[in-house]
Amino acid sequence: MAAEVKIYTTPYCGYCHAAKRLLDHKGINYDETNVMGDRAKRSWLVQVTGRTTVPQIFIDGVAVGGFDDINALDRQGKLDEMLKIS
Repeated sequence: MAAEVKIYTTPYCGYCHAAKRLLDHKGINYDETNVMGDRAKRSWLVQVTGRTTVPQIFIDGVAVGGFDDINALDRQGKLDEMLKIS
């Protein structure tokens, strides 16, 4: 069973688009939440992740960071395992 992926984004964020392209390339379905203008959701993200930037990506409920983080995991060969890609 594939991992559950949630990504918090804003429409004009290049890193958000890059993260979605990477996930799309891998054939991963994800739930996207646009947090532009949503102060409550942005505040929650800072509390949970300690970061003020987007995207913020969660895999099976675990915050894994943004695009640079999942890109690094992919280069290390660890992302597919986290995403449960066989």
